[in-house]
Amino acid sequence: MDESAGLTSAKEWIAEVRAQSSAVDHAIVAAVEGTKTPALDRFLVRLSDAANGSRLWFAIAGVVAAAGGHRGRRAAGQAVLAIGLASSTSNLALKSLSRRRRPGASGEGQIVASRRVRRPSSPSFPSGHAASAFAFASSMGESVPALWVPLHLAAGLVAYARVHTGVHYPSDVAAGALVGALSGWTARRLARRLAPATPGGRPACPS
Repeated sequence: MDESAGLTSAKEWIAEVRAQSSAVDHAIVAAVEGTKTPALDRFLVRLSDAANGSRLWFAIAGVVAAAGGHRGRRAAGQAVLAIGLASSTSNLALKSLSRRRRPGASGEGQIVASRRVRRPSSPSFPSGHAASAFAFASSMGESVPALWVPLHLAAGLVAYARVHTGVHYPSDVAAGALVGALSGWTARRLARRLAPATPGGRPACPS
């Protein structure tokens, strides 16, 4: 097989994967839209709104910083750094490259009144809410192991809420979650490198 044939085959493979992913996305969105869940709608709308601007995560970081002493402040600082990394990567870099339209942008489907949230004008891929949520959960959960499970559950609910309320496709939130997890990992490593060292050469505050 020559090089041109190989490139053609690769492009066809990528196109088919993208088509399959899009079909799965639209099928899940249609299933969610077609299922009436008025009680769940209220909870998920409030949760999605609470995560706007990462307010929910900043509030938790404030509690941990106030109650956790020096280690708590360090954990909160790392988690806020992780949110910053995730937000800039998803909202400034990846969204500008993808330019994906949000669900319903072409007139298909209709979000019921009980699920309506503020609809961003930015591209859909990836989800900035999911990125910030998993960045915070990843960083804070590693610093405070007792919070790992509840924070990841909360992050998962926020990510699903963005699909439930019709502003993202499932692949948007999956990609956002991956960006967030990597941002949390990066923030922890950056903080470890920047931590002042003890005379023995170790970070003054072990992570």
